Order: sequence, then structure tokens, then C-alpha cells
Amino acid sequence: MTAETVRLSGVTKRYGKAEAVRDVSFALPAGQCAALVGHNGAGKTTLIKLMLGLIRPSAGGIRVLGEDPAAGAFAARRRLGYLPENVSFDAALTGRETLAFYARLKREPVAKVAALLDRVGLGAAAARRVGTYSKGMRQRLGLAQALLGEPRVLLLDEPTTGLDPEVRQSFYGIIEELRGRGATVLLSSHALTELEDRAERVVIMNRGVLVADGSLGELRRLARLPVRLRVTSGNGTFAGAPPDWLGPVEGWRRLDDGRAAEIACAGEAKMAVLRRLAEAGPGRVSDLDVVPPTLDELYAHFLRSQEAPAP
Repeated sequence: MTAETVRLSGVTKRYGKAEAVRDVSFALPAGQCAALVGHNGAGKTTLIKLMLGLIRPSAGGIRVLGEDPAAGAFAARRRLGYLPENVSFDAALTGRETLAFYARLKREPVAKVAALLDRVGLGAAAARRVGTYSKGMRQRLGLAQALLGEPRVLLLDEPTTGLDPEVRQSFYGIIEELRGRGATVLLSSHALTELEDRAERVVIMNRGVLVADGSLGELRRLARLPVRLRVTSGNGTFAGAPPDWLGPVEGWRRLDDGRAAEIACAGEAKMAVLRRLAEAGPGRVSDLDVVPPTLDELYAHFLRSQEAPAP
């Protein structure tokens, strides 16, 4: 059984009468990459601050690497990596000086700074003052700071903000490398499409409440949203209604001037529709793509489900 690195049990955080987080429970095992998603004010950043021990819960308990982060001597903090949503560094220091400062704080060898700056693509800019860095460069410097000491738990709040596509790919390569060594990674982000193929698990928050938690496959089974099949015609165009040979489907929409169509069907009906499409032959169908519900659609579904009035 994989060891847990983080556990929240019935965690609530109040600010006066307002509840930023209410009765949240989940656990993260070693080597897992989990996405923490929700709109602004959903409680994501509050949860991360609770895990870091920057704030104390009003109720419930938290264990990070076997310790209580709210305790006075939270030795596990040295084995955590944290990237806040808005990074801020001393503009007068160079990138090398900045990272060396954080290395000393974490009691890590300053000699490792150069390699880490190279790793995030800042080796050539190491001697430049941070005040001359672009937003994306500052974000990369923040990522380098979070990676100091090969953390066992990495908490990243909107980590790819301001990064160009090439650097984003490099960033996720680093994440995979850390996961391979057993690190737990929690990504808080609004970039749901970006997370879809990278997070093994999704924790959805809304107004301080955990509304869904599971793998994409598990969330799709719970949501029971329609699957979309995109079909390309093999002999011309599709009409405005489903062809008779296709049989019953839940939805039908013409695409690309009729050269293609999108079929909606329930998950349990997918195989029957696929069989009918395969039996139609290349004369009627030349190509087919299966599009399961996206993370964006699942997120919207679970938020609607929570906010729907009770019957």
C-alpha cells in the first residue's frame, strides 16, 4: 500500500463568520499528481496555506509527512516545495543570488543553484537582476525555488501562469521526474484543459466545500455525461438528421458543412453505436473520433449539481 504524504480530516477554516473551507477531507499518496480546481474563492489557496502551516484550521486535523503543520516545530517544512500564485522577489538581487538565499534558508548546498537555474531555463539569465525579468522568467525562478531540496510534497498554486508553451512542457517534464521519485504533487490551477492529461486525480472545490474527488474515469462514471463521437463521411455529406442506418442516438449535429457530424450518446450506449458505425463500412464512414466528457465539462457539471435546489 502506498504511503500517504498528506491527510486532511474534516478541516474547516473560519474568518469571523465566513467559512473559507468547510469539512474537507482527503488524502494524497506518495507519487501522485493531483489537481485542485475551483473558481476564485473556492478555498484552494486556503487549503494550500493550511497544508503549509501558514494558517491554522478552525476545526479538523491535518498531517503532512506525518506531522501537524500547525505545530511550532514543523520539521517536515524543509521537505515541502511551494510556489504561490503571485511570486515576488527582491528586484535588486540577481536570479543566482535569489536562489542562493532560498537555498541557505532551506539548508541546501548553494552549489546546486546553477544546475537548478539551468533546469528551469534561466541559466543564461542567472547574473541578471530580477527586476529585469519578465513575468514568465519570475515564474520560472519561483519554480526553481520550489524545487530546492528535492521536495517530497510539492504544492503549486497556478504554476504555469505566464509560461510559454515550450517552458510549460519542460515544467511538466520536471513534475513527472519528481513523481517518479515518489514526490506528491498538488497543482491548483484554472487551466483545466492543461491538467486533463497530466493529473491522475482531480479534487473539485466550490465555495469552500469539496464537491468531487477522483480520477477522470471515476468522475466521468459519476457524472454520466454523454460521450461524443465525431464521424467523418466517406461518401459525401451528412444530412441534418441522423441516417436511418445509424439507429437511435441522443444527439446529432452536423460539422464542417456536413462532411462530418457529432453524435451524442450515453456512456453505456457507446459500444452499440460504435458497432453500428463500424458495420456501416468505409463507404459511409471514413474516420471516427471518440471524445469523452472533458474536465471543463465535468467541473461545470459538479458545480451545477452542488448548487441545484433540493427536490
